[in-house]
Formats: sequence, structure tokens, C-alpha cells
Amino acid sequence: MAGARQEVADARRIVVKVGSSSLTTAAGGLDADRVDALVDVLAKHQDKEIVLVSSGAIAAGLAPLGLERRPRDLARQQAAASVGQGLLVARYTASFARYGRRVGQVLLTSDDTSRRAHYRNAYRTLDQLLAMGAVPIVNENDTVATDEIRFGDNDRLAALVAHLVRADLLILLSDVDGLYDGDPATPGSSRIAEVRGPADLAGVSIGSAGKAGVGTGGMVTKVEAARIAAAAGIPVVLTSAVHAADALAGGPTGTHFLRTGRRSADRLLWLAHASTPQGALVLDDGAVRAVVERHSSLLPAGIASVEGEFSAGDPVELRDGTGRAVARGLVNFDAREIPRLMGRSTRELARELGPAYEREVVHRDDLVLLHP
Repeated sequence: MAGARQEVADARRIVVKVGSSSLTTAAGGLDADRVDALVDVLAKHQDKEIVLVSSGAIAAGLAPLGLERRPRDLARQQAAASVGQGLLVARYTASFARYGRRVGQVLLTSDDTSRRAHYRNAYRTLDQLLAMGAVPIVNENDTVATDEIRFGDNDRLAALVAHLVRADLLILLSDVDGLYDGDPATPGSSRIAEVRGPADLAGVSIGSAGKAGVGTGGMVTKVEAARIAAAAGIPVVLTSAVHAADALAGGPTGTHFLRTGRRSADRLLWLAHASTPQGALVLDDGAVRAVVERHSSLLPAGIASVEGEFSAGDPVELRDGTGRAVARGLVNFDAREIPRLMGRSTRELARELGPAYEREVVHRDDLVLLHP
């Protein structure tokens, strides 16, 4: 156990995610003492580069706008985020200033991690902030995000940011001190100290709601985020905010998710977890086998039908005959072009339509399996 935690203690570049329930009061306003307590822990680690993914903007904006609870409609959520985001960053700015540290606000939507040009720009900004000694405060851009381009929760955002900045460690902080094998409030439930892979979670009942009711995530989203990061070669510690110091020190707190994979190409991780498919291509059985088993590109001959409206370069789902999505990829043709390509060889298409059509519909380098 000590050996496994050593990689946590040795981590130099760390993404820390904190949830709304760890920063706000029951009434919905920011709790200055809680923010200061978290900053006290983070600011003392001068030897580490820390990116803070912080929820709390919407929750912080509730009380100033006279809202008793988190609104369900997107417009009022965005209004609360607009008011709350300024309050949140102002609080962090004042708190880190006690240690002579500056902060930089970085607001992201899923477009910023699913479009390659945006992805590179986001990396350069975050990397430069760290190089200049500032602490990036990252949040989803709730004020402009629509349902179609939302991450949905900051846990998944944190996992993607950890991969984006090439972090050595992801720490997920909430109001629960780890993953339990049952309801933590139920006598007899035990904290799971270590997760080496999916098999360790078999039979574990994972709750979906936080206690405070001011955030969007729950244990389900945290475990999914941990899986994303671990599969991308980044170890994860899931614990409560009050144990943040122990987590950073590599102490035996929370649940430690060991890395289960290696770092993949950037575009493949965002393609699998941050992109929103704009349509779908239904494959025949032979094409499914070629894509899934032989890791081949998708050729026009293997497409049975096309669904949705999309343009060349958009992400699309690749589905089998039962409708199950088996892969996701960037398509090389517009939706309106594909029907006349279906079932035909690239050589035949090149002869009839020109050399531009002698290519894959989805190249294997721009394709990721969803059930590898």
C-alpha cells in the first residue's frame, strides 16, 4: 500500500477538483472559511504545480439572486453562474494572496477540449500560467454553455483537464471521504482503500446524489472520472476536502485508483469522453469486425446507412446493426455525400468521382473504440 501511494506523494503536477458542497453554506453562499481552509493546504505546496478545478459558481450565485435552491432551467443556471463566478474567483484571489500567490481564471466548454485547435490553445494557456507561478482556477463556462456542449459535471472536466495538462495525479475532493462498498451512512459499510481496475468495483453500489444538493455530481460521476483518468495513465485519489492535506502527501486517505492504462493521443481521449456526436454511421457486420477486431479504418463499402446532419470533420458514432455504438470518430465527408458512397469501393469511387474520394470515411487514427 505504501509503495502504491508513493507515486501520489511524488506527483509534481496535480489537478485538484473540489465540489460545490465543500465550498458553500447550506443556504447557497460561499463559505469563506472553507475556501480558506482549502487554499491553506494547496498554497503550502510550493514544490508542486497545482491546477484547481472548482465547482461552486452556480451555488455561490443563488443567495445573491434570492434563489432558495439550484434552478432547473438553463437560463437561470447561467444567470446564477454569471453572478457566482465573479464571487468565486474573487474569494480565491483574496485567499491565495495571503501566500503571495496569483490565480488565473480559465473557463472551458466541451468545445474547448473536443476541437483540436481549441484544445492546443487551452493547453498553452494552462501551461503558461503554471510556468509563471500562478494557480489556474478552472470551471465549466456555465454562463454560455448549452445542453449540447456541456461537460455535465466538473468531475469529468477535471479528468480531461488532468490529461490536457499532462498531470501526474488527479485528486477529487467532495463531502465523502472515499468510495464505500455500500451507503456510507449504513452501519457495516467499509471504505474501499484501493481500486486496481474495474473488477474491484464489481458488486459495489455507487450512490448518485451528494448530501448538500448544490452540485450536479455524485459518486457515480466521480468514479467515472477516476476511470477516465486512470485509463489515461493518471492515478486518482478520491477523498473529502478535509483530508486534502493527507491526499497531497500520499497518506492512506480516501480511495486510490491506480492507473490502468497508458497516456493516449490527446485527440482520442477527448473524442471518447468530451465530443458530442453529430450523427451516426450504421455499419454492416464485416465493417464492425474490421473496425473493432482489426482496428481498421472505416471504408465506404462497410456503411449500411447514415443518420443525422453533420459536416466533414465532425465526430460521429459508428454503430452495429443492433444500434449499439461501437466506436466514435471524425468523419471525412458531409452527411449528404455519404449515401452515394455507401457499399462501394474507394477505387470505384475514385474512377467515377475523382481522387478525393479514394479515402476512408473515418481514418483509424481519428477513431476510438467505445467498448475495447
